[in-house]
Amino acid sequence: MSDRIIAHESNEADPLGKDDRTRSNFVRELVQRPNELVQVPAAHQAPPPKRIVQFWDDLGRLPRDVRECMESWKKLEQSGFELQVFDESSAREFIRIHLGSRYESAFDKCYHPSMKSDYFRYSYILVEGGFYIDADDVYLGTTIDHLFADGRLKLQPFCYDIATAQMVPPSVFLNPGSNELSWIFYFNTTPLIAVRNHPIIERVLLNATTALEQESKGGLPEVQATTGPGILTRSIFEMLAGEVCPEEALLVVHDWENVSTSKWPLSYRNDKRNWRLSNQQAYRASRREEER
Repeated sequence: MSDRIIAHESNEADPLGKDDRTRSNFVRELVQRPNELVQVPAAHQAPPPKRIVQFWDDLGRLPRDVRECMESWKKLEQSGFELQVFDESSAREFIRIHLGSRYESAFDKCYHPSMKSDYFRYSYILVEGGFYIDADDVYLGTTIDHLFADGRLKLQPFCYDIATAQMVPPSVFLNPGSNELSWIFYFNTTPLIAVRNHPIIERVLLNATTALEQESKGGLPEVQATTGPGILTRSIFEMLAGEVCPEEALLVVHDWENVSTSKWPLSYRNDKRNWRLSNQQAYRASRREEER
């Protein structure tokens, strides 16, 4: 459940609001900066476990094409990686045991499987560390050992062009100085690689929990802003721009498209299991959808 797109209302002067523009500009500076050798903070020098974690809400009705995506990562078992797959029940149990009733209740407020997968990944990586990857991501066979050399948070940058309603290719938006007023820079929630207790993951989990706990006057909360890339990007901005956490605790992965790709199309993308078709709507997958 990936390939996230952040949509915003536009205006003539600037299609982004002031806060959104500030965050986007901050992220742009981060992602367009060359990945030079830096001194990794002592708290993040230990590597995370070589463990790949995935989620699908109902493994008893896992679509065949999604299963193929998930199983592509099994190749890494030959390189010493362990694979773990969670469903809604086991994810809830993990959160209840390791984080307690407040976080379990927040997980239950996630009204769509995409939100549950978001909330669970923050919970798991905070507690155990490792590597979370979405169920629809396909492994292309490139080595990822360098991403486990230390415990920094590794994230994939994204850029969306509001004017064209399309994603901007990394080969374009990663170039220093490349920018348009209609572009919004942000971080995707997959992959998510970090050592346990990483402060940015701690902040995003807390922010997502607080957002889920707040009453939504207009109905259900928006997916991306509550648990997805919106809350992740906001949390990174709070931690780094506020100098609560050093920028060296984050590594922008510039070439993730060489490692993995989000497969499109997949059967579930055409029904309510696709969060875009269920955003801010009560979710209930039909048996026909689940059995595809």
